[in-house]
Amino acid sequence: MNSNQILDREFLEIRAKILEVAAALDRIERAEGDVSGEPRMALIAEAIKIIASGHSDPIRAEKIQLLFSRTYDEQWRDEFSIASRS
Repeated sequence: MNSNQILDREFLEIRAKILEVAAALDRIERAEGDVSGEPRMALIAEAIKIIASGHSDPIRAEKIQLLFSRTYDEQWRDEFSIASRS
């Protein structure tokens, strides 16, 4: 498929997801309390910046995945108390 065909197929779903994110952020802002210092809000803001970076960045999804991911730790099984397979 070419880019126009993909846009035709995906547009409504993309629009719905963007509206869903905006609505969630609106609910957070309208609720009591302050999350301005919350690290997760900073991650969300950075992800939105990555999305808005324009057509010149073909790896936005990868950057966002890495943004929300932990760095790899070879000792992760110990951290989460998971026995290794034998």
